[in-house]
Amino acid sequence: MSTDTAIEDCIDSAAKAVGSVWPLHSFVTANPLAGFEDQPFHEAVGEAEALLGADGYPDSAVFRRAYEDGRIDTEILEATLAAHDYETDPEASLDAMDGPTTESTLPETEGVDTVLSKWLAAFLDEGQAAWPMPNREDGFYEAFRSVATHDGTIPDSDAITDLPDDPADAIRDALAAHSVDEWEAIMECQLAALPGWTGLLKQRAVDEGAWQSAYPITLTGYLAVRLTLVEAFDAVFVPDTKVEPDTSVPRAECWLGAWEDSYRDELVDPITDASESLSEADEKRPDAQLVFCIDTRSEIIRRRVEATGDYETHGYAGFFGVPMQYSGYDSSVSVDACPPIVDAKHYVTEEPTNGENEERYDRWAGLLDAGKTAIKDLRSNAATAFSFVESTGVGYGGALAARTLVPGRVRGLLGAAADRTPADHTHCAPTLDHDSDAGHDLPQGLTLDDRVEYAATAFELMGIEEFGRLFVFTGHGSETANNPFDSSLDCGACAGNPGGPSARVLATICNDEAVRERLTERGVDVPDDTVFLAGQHNTTTDEIDLYASEVPESHADDFAQLRDDLDTARTQAAAERAGDMGADTANGVAETERRAADWAETRPEWGLAGNAGFVVGPRELTDGLDLDGRAFLHSYDWRTDTDGDALEAIIGGPMVVTQWINTQYYFATVDNATFGSGSKITHNPVGNVGVYQGNGGDIMTGLPLQSLTATDDDLYHQPLRLSTVIHAPVERVTEILRDNEAVAELLDNDWLSLTVVDPTQDHAAFEYESDIEWTLLSEDAPTPEQTPPPAAADD
Repeated sequence: MSTDTAIEDCIDSAAKAVGSVWPLHSFVTANPLAGFEDQPFHEAVGEAEALLGADGYPDSAVFRRAYEDGRIDTEILEATLAAHDYETDPEASLDAMDGPTTESTLPETEGVDTVLSKWLAAFLDEGQAAWPMPNREDGFYEAFRSVATHDGTIPDSDAITDLPDDPADAIRDALAAHSVDEWEAIMECQLAALPGWTGLLKQRAVDEGAWQSAYPITLTGYLAVRLTLVEAFDAVFVPDTKVEPDTSVPRAECWLGAWEDSYRDELVDPITDASESLSEADEKRPDAQLVFCIDTRSEIIRRRVEATGDYETHGYAGFFGVPMQYSGYDSSVSVDACPPIVDAKHYVTEEPTNGENEERYDRWAGLLDAGKTAIKDLRSNAATAFSFVESTGVGYGGALAARTLVPGRVRGLLGAAADRTPADHTHCAPTLDHDSDAGHDLPQGLTLDDRVEYAATAFELMGIEEFGRLFVFTGHGSETANNPFDSSLDCGACAGNPGGPSARVLATICNDEAVRERLTERGVDVPDDTVFLAGQHNTTTDEIDLYASEVPESHADDFAQLRDDLDTARTQAAAERAGDMGADTANGVAETERRAADWAETRPEWGLAGNAGFVVGPRELTDGLDLDGRAFLHSYDWRTDTDGDALEAIIGGPMVVTQWINTQYYFATVDNATFGSGSKITHNPVGNVGVYQGNGGDIMTGLPLQSLTATDDDLYHQPLRLSTVIHAPVERVTEILRDNEAVAELLDNDWLSLTVVDPTQDHAAFEYESDIEWTLLSEDAPTPEQTPPPAAADD
């Protein structure tokens, strides 16, 4: 093997130790230990502790609080501890967890990290810096070589001057004193030294987006610079002693498992009961159907909507199955509106539909853009800022005071001003006309076949056969002020962007007469009087904005009634959420609106905090349950999925994405310093890509404390791994897992759990154990027939 190949192979393998990080403007929740998912969970967190100095389990105080609050069943806990030969007394077990912790063996590289952080921030900046780093278009390695010789903090500038043209040659030179067998360990250690920056550049290189195309950076170039600096600072390449992770199951794993089993019982038992009483589909036609994202925040509003009238709600991944790159009207950028595990396949734009509104919109938008530009100039030019404040005097100070003291009123005034400006959806519509030669990286628009496939897939995955007069695809987005992590509160299925555009695209598709004709051929009969609409759920205020500038006169009354009922549902949902946040439930709407507008509010909403379950099945299984906004809900009816393709798509897609979200919240809760981002109060945004704690160093990689805690000392998010419940024949799930080894591996390694409630076997519940084997949870139910796995193919 050539040394070049050895270097690339070592880099690829070493990089698995660092989780991917997305820019703040498109924050994607992902498992920070995704590279360790091929190992059992307890071994993975052991390796993370040795490599990153990270905690992988809640501490004993968190377990003690959960036990005292009755969240951990004593019998389950004692049985779990006994199964692993631990002392079964809960108090003694907790005391044993309070022993000494393992000391970190991470090498000291402070000087190296300081220099690299400075230049990485300059190079990876996405439009925030007033004075960009020179020569970025040549790539990070070349740009660093051109400027670092002037950096007086580097002890040996000759080391930079003497760098070879090829970064691989620089790595080879730096590792000359080490055997090839040591290279991967050295690279892993160095990549893990700044996991935030490393994770960002790693993901940027994979995405190959506009910033990467203009200013390329690679792990090879980064490591070449880093290893050169390690030599210049005479820092340590790798710890002298490698700590071998303990492969035994720790006490904390037993406590965590018992906590999860206790929660799972509370989730599975009522679903099993509901399965027993599940009847054939109600032949009564609903007044309207609303499809929400599977996001946990949709659970509360769905309950409230259903209670206001004869409405059905369904759950579907918030990008609504259309993998696209979307560019709004008058927008200079496009965004991927699909999960990171899906590649965008179409480029979709908006076009004006009303000339009068277009002119009015452009006029107001121009004024708003001028104002934003002025504010940006004020922030970056101290002299201008002083003269501006001096000239505006009391007026500017009054505006600041109002924004601080009465944010709700300011929001009302801004809303009134916004009402004078036509919203995008009133004068624009997504254009879906297909043009493969439009000059974009992706084909513009969608072919008729594409449109039919996305519409049919949506209805087939959700098991929808009956259609109301109004059918609303409801995306979601958040509203917050002065919040670098605002995109973390938008739609996770849309890569940290609002889901309204995706809802509009699918609604447009389903209103297409040619699509509806083809749907009939596929057995999806949409009545002529069904009108598809789009909307967006504001998860901060629970307001649902229906995107409908024109509704047929025949449906005007239906539409007006729906709007009234959505307002009622909003009032009820906002009151419930206000209570969760310790606010006055009688003024829920006002309180949620204040939080949305208050630029000093560190907890505008909880986001997906509390997430713990994922239910795949008909809404009837959960529509009578208050799941406390903790469960992802995906509609699915096994009776309409004769070949199992729909369920396979859900298991391989949304189930994996929800596991990503769940592990992001889990790890950010158990070790916020390593996997989170600390307090919002001390955040320092950098480069429009991340935040520092303080004035430099590594960028933080996960959620802030305020997204996870009720107070400084009390957790709001309960750190549990995802419990998935699927309503389907267990044999169908078994076959799907046999064909999807990556998903089965996640289950085998305890990154999430799976319970199947089988309606074909007396509604028995089966819990996944390992190696595609199940444990019967109900003693009086039959054991599923076990089919031997298919024989291995010859090599």
